[in-house]
Amino acid sequence: MTTLELLKEAIEVGHPRDAQALVYQCLEEGLSSSEIIDQAMIPAMKSAGEYYKNNDADIPRILSAARSVRKAYDILQEKFGSLEDESLGTIILGTVEGDLHDVGKNLVALMFRSAGFKVIDLGVDISEKQFLKAVKENPDASIVCISSLLTTALPEMQQVVKSLRKHDPKHKLKIMVGGGAVTEELAKQFGADAYSDSAIEAAEKAKTFII
Repeated sequence: MTTLELLKEAIEVGHPRDAQALVYQCLEEGLSSSEIIDQAMIPAMKSAGEYYKNNDADIPRILSAARSVRKAYDILQEKFGSLEDESLGTIILGTVEGDLHDVGKNLVALMFRSAGFKVIDLGVDISEKQFLKAVKENPDASIVCISSLLTTALPEMQQVVKSLRKHDPKHKLKIMVGGGAVTEELAKQFGADAYSDSAIEAAEKAKTFII
């Protein structure tokens, strides 16, 4: 197996230390950041995203995979500087208030970054006011991505979308929603611009708003 293939495997099985060592090995072999990201990290995250979507892996494994790719990404940033300096655009991301789940959100954030976006990850249990504050403080942001796994948090998600629309009457800001509690029908009902049920699809849809 090539070093890139070994790195992809290390991320998929959730071995952060192995992933770190293999990234350094890739760099020693003269591989570029784009080669490492495109040929190992993105394919590995796609696999992790599919595992999460299909419930083919337990939560600890998903968390380990996300941690592994984050470690790999940090090394590349340290080596080459910010990989987001010439980004496709800025995305504000967060799990809505009343929901503390972050596994799916973290996978989406990593896919956004791997796709070339600058990501402002607000974290979990984020209120309507916090989303609005983030939008005001980051006028360059073109997309807001809101996540929720719990059905009990859906009214808050709807309220966040409503507030963002009121703040942005010209509809320059694109709103994406996702998570286990959300459906395409609900996304349309809330007034969101896009819905995604996977990290891979979310990154692809985000690109369509930029290009």
